Amino acid sequence: MKGNHYFFAVKLPSEAKKFIHQWVMTNKEHFPFKRWVHPEDYHITLAFLGDQQIEMLERAIAAVGKIAKEEKPFELTFHQLGTFGKATEPRIFWLDVKPCERLTGIQKNVYNQCIKLGFSLDKKPFRPHITLARKWGGIDPFQMNLLDLYSFRQSFSFSVNQIVLYETHLDQTPKYKEYHVFQLDA
Repeated sequence: MKGNHYFFAVKLPSEAKKFIHQWVMTNKEHFPFKRWVHPEDYHITLAFLGDQQIEMLERAIAAVGKIAKEEKPFELTFHQLGTFGKATEPRIFWLDVKPCERLTGIQKNVYNQCIKLGFSLDKKPFRPHITLARKWGGIDPFQMNLLDLYSFRQSFSFSVNQIVLYETHLDQTPKYKEYHVFQLDA
């Protein structure tokens, strides 16, 4: 179907999504962003493919399938809050994970395979994060000290055992649908 965008991502297990959502429901009044992400849409993007032809997606699925078969599940731990964009009016409000060589390695493999297949991908360095909200809507400028003031008070780790090729449906909520799921099963 033309017009939809596709991206490879680490799928978060439901308990991780629940943990984030509980924090959001408790703290979102302190962060007046215009659009909050639906809990089912929480993920960590590995490679954004954009609008693609089915043939290209099939090639990417085959390549990432091989990568997934060679990987074992691994652990990630939520780390800290942050923003992208202008400091006083951020575009993106996110939660990241502690640095993890396995995650970085998988992202690099997925990215490089997609480049070899002819995809045109973003060249920014990989910064693993889960988008929580978009577009600052506060009357006053965003204050960076809010990130420390309302940071996650308890540690939360989870097991990553799936990579997903998601399809974006901007007219739906949640807006990301699983197009193909890859089990990490080395």
